Amino acid sequence: MIQQKENSNLMNWEIVSVNPNNKIWNWKDLFCFWGSSIQSIIGFSLIASLFLVYQLNFFIVMTGCVIGSILVYLFSNLIGKPSQKHGIPFPVFLRLSMGVYGARYVAMLRGLVGIFMFGVQTYFISKSIGYLIRIGLFTIDSAILDKDILLLFFMGLNIIDGFSLIFSLWIQYLLFSNGQRFIKRIINFSALFVYLGLVIFFIILIRENHNEILDASSVLFENNIIYSKQNLIALLSVAGTFFAYFSIIIINFGDFSRYAKSESDVNKGNLSLLLNLLIFSFLAISLVLGSSIVFEKNLIPIDRLLTNPTDIIGKFDNTVLTFVALLFILVASASTNLIANYIPSQNSIINFFPNKFSLRSSGIIIIFLGFIFAVFWDPVLSKIGVLSFVDTLGSFFGPIAGIMIVDYYFIKNRKVINKDIFSSNKDGAYHYSSGWQIKAIYSLFIGFIFASATIWNIELRFLQSFSWIIGAVFSSMTYYLLASK
Repeated sequence: MIQQKENSNLMNWEIVSVNPNNKIWNWKDLFCFWGSSIQSIIGFSLIASLFLVYQLNFFIVMTGCVIGSILVYLFSNLIGKPSQKHGIPFPVFLRLSMGVYGARYVAMLRGLVGIFMFGVQTYFISKSIGYLIRIGLFTIDSAILDKDILLLFFMGLNIIDGFSLIFSLWIQYLLFSNGQRFIKRIINFSALFVYLGLVIFFIILIRENHNEILDASSVLFENNIIYSKQNLIALLSVAGTFFAYFSIIIINFGDFSRYAKSESDVNKGNLSLLLNLLIFSFLAISLVLGSSIVFEKNLIPIDRLLTNPTDIIGKFDNTVLTFVALLFILVASASTNLIANYIPSQNSIINFFPNKFSLRSSGIIIIFLGFIFAVFWDPVLSKIGVLSFVDTLGSFFGPIAGIMIVDYYFIKNRKVINKDIFSSNKDGAYHYSSGWQIKAIYSLFIGFIFASATIWNIELRFLQSFSWIIGAVFSSMTYYLLASK
């Protein structure tokens, strides 16, 4: 009874080792996981923009993205396999290297970034819902949009936008707080649903414009020479950019891999990122080029190729198509919000207060803070450079990952004492100095200094896409030298 009381401040049924009967994810589920991770407005715009920045050079963009995917694959495997084997989420796995109490605060860095980005992403989700409402109202009576009641403002939001924001928060809370089995269904549905939508949109575009689109696509395969210094530098830049996009997901991949049936499923599932990349890239650039051709034929003025899917949709004078496309964007954005922001934040909160919070109560905290960030995003936060602050916090993620990897594979030799992970006993293997591993904390700040330098030092900005890896390398080397003695 004494031991149970002692452990109460470190244990919660949501973060204990997964029961083998609940390890139900296979490589197909992880395929959908990576699909949902890339199927966002940001992911679409990123892929399309890379093609434009590098003058539609297919070789540079795709080879760079493949290199970035390989890096994501390697780091995801290193982070995900321990969680799969021992059934523990990222914050608990972190206790091995940071200490049972130190892990609380380090994991909360990931949670704070996740909550902030959840609020910002929800703001953009609510904008899509607002567009859908306006389309519905417009089809009824266009004059209704000019009614005074719809122009009432609260914190800078009119009544439609306010309702859309509250609704988007409420529906995410209902969907995301139902346990991992339901989460798996959401991710699988979203990935397949969005791919279906992209294919349908592509078919609509190519049905009457296939010759023009094929001619336009031919430039993708021109000038694809690697043997120049300029192209090699560009290729590495693309690889870094692509890796940076996924870097925020890598560190908490264990939150999902813990439910995988086997290590083999993790290997195959992570490798499917390459397949997702090829599918999504093909559809993204085809839709960008195809849309521009349609706009040109229909004399719709555009001053540049549009890479944002909402901008593309906004140019089509088709209410039904716009409505359906926004619905697909809504689903894609929500699932990305779930993977990259909600689940990591939820686990971080529960890990910080294990004996106080559940899935639903931690979800309420995320929703409340997310509402505040969403409300103040456009009028305040977007204008004060807060993203630089968030990027700075994100500079801790690479160093954290580097320490976790070195500690598990080289210092601990892949051994985990399960009972000590959840024990506050001073004799526990992970208690260290009052629950903190000082060597890891010191190494973390060393890695952070080098990673954040790429953000704040103008002369090092060209390395910013590699800040995660830079931080991981310096922190892991420092930690190995300190902890191996």
